[in-house]
Amino acid sequence: MGIPVLIYLGENLRMKGELNEETITAQEIAKALPVQGLGETWGEEIYFMTDIDIEFENPQEVVEEGDLAYWPPLKAFCIFYGPTPASKGNEIRAAGPVNVFGKIYGNLSELKKIKEPVKVRVERQ
Repeated sequence: MGIPVLIYLGENLRMKGELNEETITAQEIAKALPVQGLGETWGEEIYFMTDIDIEFENPQEVVEEGDLAYWPPLKAFCIFYGPTPASKGNEIRAAGPVNVFGKIYGNLSELKKIKEPVKVRVERQ
């Protein structure tokens, strides 16, 4: 069982998520909750910078739809919901290696309607 979270995007969108408590990254993020920032988009990814400082942990560049990830170079919390400018074919590719630590659930097509910058807040459910 993971750590349930709520992710607020803008004024009206709220989605459920889960942190994979088996990863150090998820444990560190859970300790820091709530976290918030001004999100930007990069293709079909929303990311915002945090004060959380975590090293690489099983880094990967290709992720899955709905993955929550952390990008150490920018200390960024990332939400992937589709292809990015770095994607090849139908894959979802991060700008660089990321630590995948959880999932966001719900109608991910709602994320495609978001205009940046967007206020993002993640808290325990």
